[in-house]
Amino acid sequence: MHQRKIGSLTVSGLGLGCMNMSFGYGAADDKVSTRLLNQAIDTGYTFFDTALVYGSGHNESLIGSAISQRRHEYILATKCGLSREHGINGRPDLILESCEASLKRLQTDYIDLYYLHRVDPNVAIEESIGAITRLVEQGKVREIGLSEVCSENLKRAHREYSIAAVQSEYSLWSRTPERAVIKTCKELGVTLVPFSPLGRAFLTGKAKDVSQLPDDDLRCTIARPRFEPDAFARNKKLLEPFAAIAQANDCSMAQLALAWLMARENRTMVPIPGTKRIEFMEENAGASEIVLDRSTVDELDELINESTISGTRYTAARMADTDAERD
Repeated sequence: MHQRKIGSLTVSGLGLGCMNMSFGYGAADDKVSTRLLNQAIDTGYTFFDTALVYGSGHNESLIGSAISQRRHEYILATKCGLSREHGINGRPDLILESCEASLKRLQTDYIDLYYLHRVDPNVAIEESIGAITRLVEQGKVREIGLSEVCSENLKRAHREYSIAAVQSEYSLWSRTPERAVIKTCKELGVTLVPFSPLGRAFLTGKAKDVSQLPDDDLRCTIARPRFEPDAFARNKKLLEPFAAIAQANDCSMAQLALAWLMARENRTMVPIPGTKRIEFMEENAGASEIVLDRSTVDELDELINESTISGTRYTAARMADTDAERD
């Protein structure tokens, strides 16, 4: 797998989102997840993404038990500032406390990339970043990132300390970063790390509407609007021509969606598709070597975008507390 840069870090061009192994999309098997994490390293993934809130620490503990003995083989990202216990909370004391707990669960002495998971509207972003800066000075964190942030707060944070990465939902059907964040990232030399690059499985052609999903699935809760039966039926009509483009490029639909992202902005983005299935992890890895021509990228842009998709990416309540939606 080819490599890309995040600040001083060199990572695989495609990262692995680990959330699904603990939270969000139904039950997972820790034994399978352990095999998946190790096989991902063997496949060429060197960038693993987790967070405190994923399974209330379970995901970090899983990674610690599964691959801490191979710590020199991968770059590790985790997040603070969002938890079930405290909600969105960017207080400096809590950030410092969260980092210590994460280091123990991950069975490591340092975190390569530490994100502020959400911007706390009650705490100045400079204070939150200042706390993570202290962790950098202590050698516990190598680079600082932000997640779901608007361009204004990205600039404020970057003045406090150089931000290496911004993680945002970005895919063919979720284009929020195109409003301002991508431009700001380019200006500041910040790498964009798209999460949910497969549209919560919609772009793989394997997703189902809310009537066929368990109540605790994210697509039935915070990401519900596009998976409501009527909206989903309209959206699904776009997948037939999408599948035809994938076939013409001799790749799967998932690989096509990832290749579209990896072709953007001079190939500087690092998508992190998540999965709890070994076969999907291996399939996604194949996207790293797919090079789409300009006409195909343009065709995909026109086919699937926020003007051709029915429904918002989040519920109204979640949209309201997501800083990125301010752009």
